Parts: sequence; C-alpha cells; structure tokens
Amino acid sequence: MSRTNFKELLEAGVHFGHLKKKYNPAMAPFVFMERGGIHIIDLNKTVAMIEDAAAALKQIAKSGKKILFVATKKQAKGLIAEIAESLNMPYITERWPGGLLTNFATIRKSIKKMQNIDKMKEDGTFDTLSKRERLQINRQRAKLDLNLGSIVKMTRMPEAIFIVDTNKENIALAEANKLGIRSFAMNDTNTNPNMVSFPIPSNDDAAKSIECVLSIVTKAIAEGLEERSVDQAKKADEKKDKAKKIVEGLEEKLADQDTNLDEKDNS
Repeated sequence: MSRTNFKELLEAGVHFGHLKKKYNPAMAPFVFMERGGIHIIDLNKTVAMIEDAAAALKQIAKSGKKILFVATKKQAKGLIAEIAESLNMPYITERWPGGLLTNFATIRKSIKKMQNIDKMKEDGTFDTLSKRERLQINRQRAKLDLNLGSIVKMTRMPEAIFIVDTNKENIALAEANKLGIRSFAMNDTNTNPNMVSFPIPSNDDAAKSIECVLSIVTKAIAEGLEERSVDQAKKADEKKDKAKKIVEGLEEKLADQDTNLDEKDNS
C-alpha cells in the first residue's frame, strides 16, 4: 500500500519550488514546468522517491539504529523537535555544533560536562560552591543544554541524518557525507539532490509541505520501531521457551538418575 499519493502532496503545496533565478540545474530531473517564474516540482517523482526514503528509514529504525533529525529554520524546528522526541531520536533545531559528526568525541566530552554538572546538583556538591561559581556553572549548563540537550542520549554515531533544508544545513550534510552516513532530505528546486543519499523533491519552505512530508516519514519510522519491539518480544519468548525446555530436560535427567539409584538400592 502506497504511503502517499499525488493528490495529498498537491493539497499540501509540496509541488511549489523556488523562483527561476534561484534554480539549481541539478534539480532538472524533478522539475515538471515553470509557472509565473516559479518552478513546479514533478509530484509523480516525489511520490516514488518518498516511498524509497520511507522504506529505508523504516529498516534503519527496525535495526535499532538512530536517525539524527536536523532543521533550524523556524517553519520546521518545532515540528522536528516534536517528532524526534516522540520517536526517541536525536535532533538539532538550534545552530549546528560544528564537528558534531566529524569530531564526535569532543562533542561527547561537552555532553559529559553537562551530565557532571547535573550530578553535582544531585549529590550536593553544587551547594558548597560560592554564589558566583554557581551562577557561572548554571550559565554554562544552560548554553550546553541549548546546543546539545537534544542529542544527550546519542551515545554513538547516527546511522542516518534527515534534513529539511540542505542549503541551510549544508555543514551537517557535508559532515555526514564525509563520514559516509546516509542522508535523507527534502530537496527544493534551489538545492543539489546529488549530495543526498535519498533526496525527496519537495517544497522545504512552506510549513504545510514540511508537515506533510514529515508525517509520512514519521509513520514509516514508527512502523520500524513497532516491528522491532514485536521481534524483540518474540525473541524473548523464544529464549524463555528454550530455557524452560533445558530446565525440564535437566529435571527429567535428574529424575531418571534418582530412579536408577532407587532400583540399584532395592537390588
């Protein structure tokens, strides 16, 4: 069953591209026509490409790997945060921390510093500091939380990265490509889809368009997570059954040994 269709995307305005003067020739295969100086995206191709992207994202989620969501533009940041949190995935909606991927070890140290501050507050160490020191530490903690709080649980490199606007998030995309991390993105007519592993030709400026594409992606990832949960429960049951059979086998073996001993004693 198809995840979306031409009509749904059309009603959400996914087909509206940028002005002709902002056109990136690399998007030529995905442009249907020009109307009033604005390029119109071929939604038939969008349908096919969003299906491919959704299927790949579902498998990543099912494998238990993380997908890093990135969107710092105001039309998308709130929605991205909501979606990523609901899926328990890391996300960036403020300024991209340079080296987040390419210098991940250093970023993890900053996250560790934030966690250490929290530990100081829990064990009472924070209360022994002077008022000035506490103020400085609180400011440091707030700054770290703003930039890194949304990725605090990302203990290892993500398997993939999902970007709403590749021009705005060009550094994030470049870091992902440098490390061979699969990229998924909404690509408007002013972007280069050749830089993305799974480009989705679409309007990346209108809130309704962004919401439409993200809802399709979210459902696919949620399906993958659900199937993983079912598979894990099934494996747990199989493990319990196996352990039960082993115990039953041992009990039968012990019972047989007791019977043999009784027979031997009687003889």
